[in-house]
Amino acid sequence: MSLRLGDDAPNFKAQTTVGEIDFYEYTAGSWALLFSHPSDYTPVCTTELGRTAQLKGEFDKRGVKVLALSVDPLADHLAWVNDINETQHTTVEFPIIADEDRHISELYDMIHPNASATLTVRSVFIIGPDRKVKLTLTYPASTGRNFTEILRVIDSLQLSASFPVATPADWEDGQDVIVSNTVATADIPAKFPKGFTEIKTYLRTTPQPNK
Repeated sequence: MSLRLGDDAPNFKAQTTVGEIDFYEYTAGSWALLFSHPSDYTPVCTTELGRTAQLKGEFDKRGVKVLALSVDPLADHLAWVNDINETQHTTVEFPIIADEDRHISELYDMIHPNASATLTVRSVFIIGPDRKVKLTLTYPASTGRNFTEILRVIDSLQLSASFPVATPADWEDGQDVIVSNTVATADIPAKFPKGFTEIKTYLRTTPQPNK
């Protein structure tokens, strides 16, 4: 059964490039980004894991623990990291999970038979400190992920976790946000002292409250 937004992210223990981890222990109190790639030693996957490593500082400042996964053996992961570091001019430090028995892939529905009966698709799970699934994305093997967009989504999720706001289409960090419809217009000045604009009764915007 596939995971839905708001579901508890299943716990697991796994062998990784940084040793054995317990997912709940490793991510305790943090946001988590768990993503799968189809296979080691493939071109798109090499660029994706390299880009993730290049963005380490961005994930760190957002308090996000990153974990990658495929069904390849640990020995392949460890050797492939050298290629990633060499070709992408970076250093991979986050764990890459070796899911040879496909246990985690099946827990997270990362294997889609219409795409491949044996390989994981490009799944993305963003998981909150409450261990709830906040976002899911699935990409085909031919399309590399946009990790700048993933960071944008994390910014939006973390903002709405702290304030009663939502983010509009194409929003970027620092831009105005939308006041939640759970907030009465009369209550906005007390909650958002930077002011607000009422475009429609159901569409009120305010400067980003944490800036």
